[in-house]
Amino acid sequence: MTALRRHRALTRIWASDPGWKGWFTTVNHTDLGRMFLSVAVFFFVVGGILAMLIRAQLASPRSAFVGPDVYNQLFTMHGTLMMFLFAIPLFEGFAVYLLPKLLGTRDLAFPRLTAYGFWCYVFGGSMLIFSMLAGIAPDSGWFMYPPLSSTLGSPGINSDFWLIGITFVEISAIAAAVEITVTILRYRAPGMRLSQMPIFAWYALVTAVMILTGFPPLILGSILLELERAFGLPFFQVADGGDALLWQHLFWLFGHPEVYIIFLPAAGAISTIIPVMARTRLMGYGWIVAAAVSLGVLSFGLWVHHMFTTGIPHMGLAFFSAASTLVAVPTAVQIFAWIGTMWRGRPELHLPMLWILGFFATFVIGGLTGVMVAVVPFDWQVHDTYFIVAHLHYVLIGGFVFPMLGALYYWMPHFIGRKSYFKIGPTAFWLVFAGFHGTFLLLHWAGLLGMRRRIDTYESGQGWEAINILASVSSFVMAIGFALVLVDIVVNAVVSVRGSRNPWGAGTLEWAMPTPAAAYNFASLPVVTSRDPLYDDPELPARIARGEGYLGDPVRGRRETLSLDISTGRPAYIVVYPGNTAMPMAMAAVTGLFFLGLLVKAYWLVPLAALGVAGFALNWVRALGARREEGALPAGQGLSLPTASEVPDPPGWWGSLFLLLADGTLFGSLLFGYAFLFTIAPNWPPPAWAEPGAGVALAALGGAALVGAGRLTRGGAGAVVTLAGLVALALACLLMLRHAPDPTAHAYDATLWVLTGYALFHLSVAALMAGALFARRRAGIVSARIGGEGRILDLWAGYAALVTLIGLAVTAAPGVLG
Repeated sequence: MTALRRHRALTRIWASDPGWKGWFTTVNHTDLGRMFLSVAVFFFVVGGILAMLIRAQLASPRSAFVGPDVYNQLFTMHGTLMMFLFAIPLFEGFAVYLLPKLLGTRDLAFPRLTAYGFWCYVFGGSMLIFSMLAGIAPDSGWFMYPPLSSTLGSPGINSDFWLIGITFVEISAIAAAVEITVTILRYRAPGMRLSQMPIFAWYALVTAVMILTGFPPLILGSILLELERAFGLPFFQVADGGDALLWQHLFWLFGHPEVYIIFLPAAGAISTIIPVMARTRLMGYGWIVAAAVSLGVLSFGLWVHHMFTTGIPHMGLAFFSAASTLVAVPTAVQIFAWIGTMWRGRPELHLPMLWILGFFATFVIGGLTGVMVAVVPFDWQVHDTYFIVAHLHYVLIGGFVFPMLGALYYWMPHFIGRKSYFKIGPTAFWLVFAGFHGTFLLLHWAGLLGMRRRIDTYESGQGWEAINILASVSSFVMAIGFALVLVDIVVNAVVSVRGSRNPWGAGTLEWAMPTPAAAYNFASLPVVTSRDPLYDDPELPARIARGEGYLGDPVRGRRETLSLDISTGRPAYIVVYPGNTAMPMAMAAVTGLFFLGLLVKAYWLVPLAALGVAGFALNWVRALGARREEGALPAGQGLSLPTASEVPDPPGWWGSLFLLLADGTLFGSLLFGYAFLFTIAPNWPPPAWAEPGAGVALAALGGAALVGAGRLTRGGAGAVVTLAGLVALALACLLMLRHAPDPTAHAYDATLWVLTGYALFHLSVAALMAGALFARRRAGIVSARIGGEGRILDLWAGYAALVTLIGLAVTAAPGVLG
């Protein structure tokens, strides 16, 4: 088969549907990556417009540009859009587009999950945009502290838009994190060990695991606060055993790792771009990987950094102050490795490098002020002043936006297949750079002079007037620069001439394909034995096109790629991907109806939408597996491999494993909240404890034993035994709720209901899976006989049984022991 015939055959197999229909049915990572990036940039533009309105209001004392109610909505929506709808989705867009190309594979692990996450992001973001256009946008700050965000401080629907909309959007983040983690671990070019991965993949892996463990506390906090607002469960009401500080703990358990979740992808782009611009290889690859992992771990020990003024005991203040200072060490390791790479090479000042140099000048200042606010006495003085606002923007814009704009220009020839012709980019950079520092250097000064954050106006004569007018003018200069960046990208994408395949002379695999990339990425999967395969084998692109790698002959007429052993990189099995489908978008729309029902208090819609999602889920898995065993199939290079439906560890098992990691983090956060209220909150103990009785204990222990027996039993009987155990555990939960106190009476009672409801939800999911597995085995589907789907059920059923036992024990322990 010639290269041209191979290209045409693979294009027929992998191409998205033509025309407008393709936007709604595509599951191709290249299309979805571009769509993620486009929507994230749209939200950045909207957030930037809100920032300009804020600066217009603060340009002069006693400004009447907007009133306090509108101003509260402006700064709340600005922070919300930038943190939740721009920063993380922009990383997701880059990762979705780039990772299969960098790793040498044809798509992400779960293409339909990528599409589902994208549409959840679009629909959830649209809810927030609608609230702003309707004048009922969230107005309690992007951090939503109770009681400002409770019914006491925000009795309308404003805060509900934030709590429900953000929870909806976070489905996208969790989905993307599962995708990224499984793709990096199991979907790489044959032979590519973990130690040979592109450095961006390491950063993406650390970031994805941080999302899986950092976002669940925020999701939990949003659920608890919405339950309080909608049904009166008093998690944050002091009079009924709650505590508003619980929200701050849950929020910043997410919020401080979030800073590094934002920074690490940008650092991955920097580590990729600098060696190419410097015409050398990256210095200290192993040290950089270790620093990235260290940042990921340390970032979870810093959340009290944001709560130094809330009355934390001095021992706790000392610990978190030390941890906040220590985090500068792995950051410095990366910065010195980048400087060493440039020193060893011959840097060329192309536009991506200009943005990277802007990052160095800006982020170092932000890092230094971060160390300053880690010192408790200094933080007491500047907390909630514009010094914190300035520090935050130096870290986020300097540490994320600047490098990601460099990444955008670096990979733009790949996105559009054209070389940059119109030289608007340097002008845009200098406007952004000068405008940014003119704005936020001055706001450090305003903060030191005592200007409070979150104020809509101020009196004259306090020494802030000149600072604010200069900062506002500089902010508009910066906005003009960002607008020119957009103009530059659009103009070059539309009218520039075609460029060469690898304009930068890079050594990573994404440049081994024609640009813009074909739907299938690689005509055959290359064998990789080094970190820079194009440097070590310049003829690799031609050999890929000739089909000399794996899966080079599309004789089976379906979308296929390889899954590898995690550590060695040896091919393990062939993965067959689904084709184009509108099901992810439709399922996201039905999921949106679930959240919409909660938002507008149409609670009759919630169970209907939940049933709809369950129906889509069953239809989702219906296409998996096969009714006949295919056995080992030719994969190229003389190797034959089974398909994913005939192995004990299919992709769904790995996806379930990491999804349950996020789920377990949410459950752990719920237990943390219970322990916090139990030991810290006022008005404890409650008037009465739960007394489960012998029936609850017998049903729980018997159900757990049956679930364990089902795990050891193969065939259809195993699914039936597991289902019986799940039903028994659900009965124990219902017996507990039958004797449970009124959940609106005390935070303990509310926590009991939430823990039991959490267990019932997971028991229902596992029972649905057990029923579906039994039906598939009765239908004779091969994947059930091999055991892969049974192992997936084992994961979910075992997790459901475990959290049920823990939840029942935790809620009943005070009554039993006391």
